Amino acid sequence: MGPVIAVLREEWADPSVPLPSYETAGAAGADIRANLPAAERAAGFVLRPMERRVVPTGLRVAIPDGFEAQIRPRSGLALKHGISLPNTPGTIDSDYRGPLGVLLINLGAEAFVIGHGERIAQMIVAPVVRAVFAEAGALGATARGAGGFGSTGRG
Repeated sequence: MGPVIAVLREEWADPSVPLPSYETAGAAGADIRANLPAAERAAGFVLRPMERRVVPTGLRVAIPDGFEAQIRPRSGLALKHGISLPNTPGTIDSDYRGPLGVLLINLGAEAFVIGHGERIAQMIVAPVVRAVFAEAGALGATARGAGGFGSTGRG
């Protein structure tokens, strides 16, 4: 069993919207759903092409020390509608206790309606390794060297 993520619903949130959940036995990401304010629940809201918006989930989470939660796009929404996250993956740190909102962007050519309760992103819980940064006089040589973008293949 993995780490336990404590979840608190916002007072205004619709309790019928499921908590994040793994939809299949092999899923790495738990689906996160839109939990819209009462005035938007019936119709949802429109995300126009190239528009960005933070979509509320109605949740707050407590990630255990030593872990992070990564928020990633759902591949079906990205492929079929161009819906993605402009800061993918988004990170929820273990010391954050504020509202969980998902920043979506519509990269598609058509407006897209975000419905109440719709699966909008996925959450991956992962261990965090904290590095120590030390100034050095030189760096060790590698076969790649200073080669940048596209230096290791086509592109």
